[in-house]
Amino acid sequence: MSEEMRTFGYLCPACGKTVMGARSVFALEASNAEVECECGKSALKVAFDGEKYHLYVPCGICGETHEAVCTPDRVAQGATALACAKTKQFCCFIGPEGIVEKNLRELAILAEKEKRQEGEEGPEAFVDNVIMYEVLSELKDIAARDKGITCGCGSSRYGMEIRRSAVDLICRDCGAKLRIPAATDRDLDDLCCHMRLVIPGGKERV
Repeated sequence: MSEEMRTFGYLCPACGKTVMGARSVFALEASNAEVECECGKSALKVAFDGEKYHLYVPCGICGETHEAVCTPDRVAQGATALACAKTKQFCCFIGPEGIVEKNLRELAILAEKEKRQEGEEGPEAFVDNVIMYEVLSELKDIAARDKGITCGCGSSRYGMEIRRSAVDLICRDCGAKLRIPAATDRDLDDLCCHMRLVIPGGKERV
């Protein structure tokens, strides 16, 4: 019998990053499992009582931890999603890695959008909300590729600062910055032409 793997994914309420982890069905039934965020401040927990799975999901939408009880076929077969008890929006995905990754990416964009609209500037936080969210989505697609976003200094560690009309990619090692305009259709078209992005850093800045 082959080891069927199940991927679990959620949005960390502490740092806002997407978190994914794969576990075999055998391991899930044999013992409790945890999928922890690299920030160390949240973890999705899975327990099996012999009949049903009990999942404790950190919610990146409302910030609380939700408990869900699922039948084995819901966890071990196909793809499924668990919803936030407060907002009814999906906050956890279980299934094949590709499906979980796609849904998590969309959830991250949605969460960013809602946080911006809750800010003091309200829905006018950006010059063009639609363009900004499309640019963020495209950046996430580029970042998901092998060496999608790197720096000229050789580092692949970067941070992101979102402004009214642009997104700044900042190298965490040398401090170099690449500004991505995000206000017009032309800005979005220009970004879509790039398979990869290189922050203009250099060895001398390390």
